[in-house]
Parts: sequence; C-alpha cells; structure tokens
Amino acid sequence: MSAAVVRAYVALGANLGDPAVTLRAALADLARLPDTTLVAQSSLYATTPVEADGPEYRNAVAALDTRLPALTLLRALQALEQAHGRQRPYLHAPRTLDLDLLLYGDTVMDTPALTLPHPRMHRRAFVLLPLLEIAPGINLPAVRAMPEAAVSNLPARDFLAAVADQPIRKLP
Repeated sequence: MSAAVVRAYVALGANLGDPAVTLRAALADLARLPDTTLVAQSSLYATTPVEADGPEYRNAVAALDTRLPALTLLRALQALEQAHGRQRPYLHAPRTLDLDLLLYGDTVMDTPALTLPHPRMHRRAFVLLPLLEIAPGINLPAVRAMPEAAVSNLPARDFLAAVADQPIRKLP
C-alpha cells in the first residue's frame, strides 16, 4: 500500500552568494524529489535578517504534495542544503540556503529532530507573506510552541499584524 499524499510547505531562504539564483535552483531541486510534486511557489521576497547576521535575505515558500514521511522529507531538505554549500558555523549564521519544513499536512509533532508546525513561522513576515501568497486561506495548527494558536487552528492571516513592523518587499 502506498503512502497517502500530504501537502507540505517549505520555507526557502538565502543571503550568501547569489540568493535569487540559489532559491530558483532549490525550487527546481524540490520539484525533483522522489514521490513529490512542486504544487506552488511564491514570489521571491527581500528581507532584512531576523535574529541573524549578514546581508539581506531572499525568501520564498513552496507547496509540495508528497508521499515522503515527514522525517524523510526533512532529511531530503537537509541534503539539498548541503548540496548548495550550507554550513552551520554558529546559530543564525548567514547561509547559502535554508530550507525549513513549515507544515506537513495537519501533523503536530515535537521531537528532537523535527517540530511541526515550525515553531516560529507565525512570528516571521518572511514566512507568512509568501505562505499566504500561495495558500491565502491556510490555517496554522495549534501547538504548544504557538500559544497564540493554542485554542484552535487559526488563519495564518491572523498573525500578520504581529509581524507588520518587519521589513519585507516582494521582488518583481
């Protein structure tokens, strides 16, 4: 029996090298993952680093339909980061490519390897705006890491006011 198809959302970010070229290549790489289809991709956005160093970031979000289990998908994303020269010399270091698994269907999990939904996604304009571009009606599952959503699933758009002060611009 084959695994069910799950809609997953992945945040992409880069601020070293040529970030726009890297993100476009990473989107092509996502489309080539086994048992996975790239369903949608947001525009690219320019953002200043949040809790990080270095030059301005380029960010995007991709929607994938996948049969890969969440941890297998995470390992595939980490392998793509490595293939694009990702290094982790210190927390929040500038990076050639950062791929974060934001949502995996309605899965809620908190393990040493993976927390779903991503615990800080609702606090980041560079995640929320591209996510809402490709999934305008999406709700964020309630988890402990997101006490603001602890009562029930809340529309992602409900978190926009809290990130309104974060500089972000959509690129042509």
